[in-house]
Amino acid sequence: MSNSVFQSVITQLKEATDRTIGVIDAEGSVIACSDVSLMGERWSDVPLKIGSFVDTVVTYGQRTYKAMVSNSNFLDYAVFCAGEDELAKGMCVAACVALSDAKSYYEDKHDRGTFVKNIIMDNILPGDIYIRAKELHFTTDTPRVVFLVRQVGHGDVATVDVLSGMFPDKLQDFVLSINETDIAVVKQITPSTTQEDLEKLAQTMEDTMKNELFIKTVIGIGTVSEHLRTLADSYKEAQTAIDVGKVFDTEKSIVNYENLGIGRLIYQLPTTLCEIFLSEVFKKSSIDSLDQETLFTINKFFENNLNVSETSRKLFVHRNTLVYRLEKIKKLTGLDLREFDHAIIFKVALMVRKYLSSRENR
Repeated sequence: MSNSVFQSVITQLKEATDRTIGVIDAEGSVIACSDVSLMGERWSDVPLKIGSFVDTVVTYGQRTYKAMVSNSNFLDYAVFCAGEDELAKGMCVAACVALSDAKSYYEDKHDRGTFVKNIIMDNILPGDIYIRAKELHFTTDTPRVVFLVRQVGHGDVATVDVLSGMFPDKLQDFVLSINETDIAVVKQITPSTTQEDLEKLAQTMEDTMKNELFIKTVIGIGTVSEHLRTLADSYKEAQTAIDVGKVFDTEKSIVNYENLGIGRLIYQLPTTLCEIFLSEVFKKSSIDSLDQETLFTINKFFENNLNVSETSRKLFVHRNTLVYRLEKIKKLTGLDLREFDHAIIFKVALMVRKYLSSRENR
């Protein structure tokens, strides 16, 4: 905490009263005062006298004191005002409020977690990133990745604490609450960290949430950011991974942006272009004319890499039966799924239709 922040507030308060006002630290040293001649003095007996009265004003030695406590309810600083009368008490309380606000603002401004959150939320100018990073002794060019943990159904405030327990290094890793359901985990990694390592870590997070809090989660993984200035991109990619996965990979609870494939491209297309594409592909009849059994057969055929024999075995049907079904699909759509180019077009068309359906259901 910079003593200059306290001194700045005290200087402003000095104009409102002729009383001497100041601040002492937990050891009793005067660190800010309207009477600069008192600066540096140490009143070591004062903290002992007022340490047990953190919620009230205390008079001692012709001065009035009001404690400023830390999060753990211990004496952090204390405001003092000359005199033991009601005016001194009122000035102490007012000064304590002003100084506490200044302290909170300063700590928020310089807190590393707040700094990282401002970066990923695009709440800081690129030029300021370098300045703040230098002030906080923050390494700018270390590889980091953002995991976005989204709680499904309902949010639990304990989620942040549980995830924080998994990443105890507060100088390197950050667990940041974004809203009621979303938590961003910014993890510093090594150059040798692989995508498999990241997915294993995400799996560990998911399992921990499930086992300890009985919470279902979906986790998006952004790409590796080599510099602080690109950390916001990794966060946005983790968001996109969850959104795209919700459309195309509904069964997956861990979605890596790097594995989104063509789904990522389709998700960014305007709906009018998607509708034009479907109308051009299915000239004979709409894709909606295909029944569920036919769509199930098509998906199995794709899952088995267009292998007729393997697909018929998985469907428990005769090979000729599957061939008959494929011929039927060809007559309906004009696409022969046994031909690679036709299969690609049909696969993309199915994904586009799925995307349009998700947009309609919003």
